[in-house]
Amino acid sequence: GIDGPAAFQDDVQNIGSQVQILTVGQSSHDEDDGEKMASGQQQQSKQDLRTAMQKKGISSSMNFDEEEDEEDEESSSSSQLNSNTRPGSATSKKSNKEAASAPSPSTNEPLIDVDDLEEFAARPAPQGVTVKCRITRDKKGMDRGMYPTYYLHLEREHGKKVFLLAGRKRKKSKTSNYLISIDPTDLSRDGESFIGKLRSNLMGTKFTVYDNGVNPMKTTSSLEASILRQELAAICYETNVLGFKGPRKMSVIIPGMNMDHERVSIRPRNEHETLLARWQNKNTESVIELHNKTPVWNDDTQSYVLNFHGRVTQASVKNFQIIHDNDPDYIVMQFGRVAEDVFTMDYNYPMCALQAFAIALSSFDSKLACE
Repeated sequence: GIDGPAAFQDDVQNIGSQVQILTVGQSSHDEDDGEKMASGQQQQSKQDLRTAMQKKGISSSMNFDEEEDEEDEESSSSSQLNSNTRPGSATSKKSNKEAASAPSPSTNEPLIDVDDLEEFAARPAPQGVTVKCRITRDKKGMDRGMYPTYYLHLEREHGKKVFLLAGRKRKKSKTSNYLISIDPTDLSRDGESFIGKLRSNLMGTKFTVYDNGVNPMKTTSSLEASILRQELAAICYETNVLGFKGPRKMSVIIPGMNMDHERVSIRPRNEHETLLARWQNKNTESVIELHNKTPVWNDDTQSYVLNFHGRVTQASVKNFQIIHDNDPDYIVMQFGRVAEDVFTMDYNYPMCALQAFAIALSSFDSKLACE
């Protein structure tokens, strides 16, 4: 299996000319901010800078001091992006059918075939193509406040969306345990549509993503290895040196890719073979270790900044980008808030929809990610 960035393509991502900065700044209701407030002039110039940034279509987001679930998203300095700052790809895309009937090389809508959802969900993104999705969180109905359902849709042009996956936390589970299904109405463990799950440790700091194979603990040893469940990803959250103030650290471990660009199959038979164990024992052969991109402190806005190129418009501590340390400009996955219960989720090779969706679900759940 190829390890690390060799598994990635050297494609430079098409970033477009629009730059959009998202910051994780100080919120105005910070304690001990008295002295700063006193120098009103300094405060004023910060406002001027924000206004100037907004005029350029640069939005501030990812506020690490935000209170979780603040109804008024005051931390977002610009949630309304003017139309000229929208990424070009958001407006001029040919519809799928047109592209299919007239394969003109000029079309910038990649043909992503989702006829077989189960197959699609596990298939790595095509090389050089960013798969753009959105996640909606549904809190309505009985106990949905505690157990919301999350829906993943593929974004098509003209605002069309194609349903991909649904996820929901199981109720009677000791640790956080999300079922992931290709049927938005059937989120049961025994349903035909169950295709994977995300499970946390007791602390809620480490997560593992499985496909729908058999748990080795629940089988006799004589069973075929091929029906044992695969581990598709592991996610670890750590606090940073600043404690809960400031950016979190995420490590994401996924199986590596072989020479044919297929995912290496990792089917642990015991604790020692799991992705988490391999990573903790530094046995990273045939796995890829990814991290969230560290936001950069911006003195002018007094906030941490990440560039989401127009795909994220609201401040949230949950916004993140996942990269490989050897190639920090290649965004393997990014996730961020665009409305109260709407998030964009984009992923690239070698990730697949199921991996990316489960990583996003872990960020909703992580005890560290949402202090």
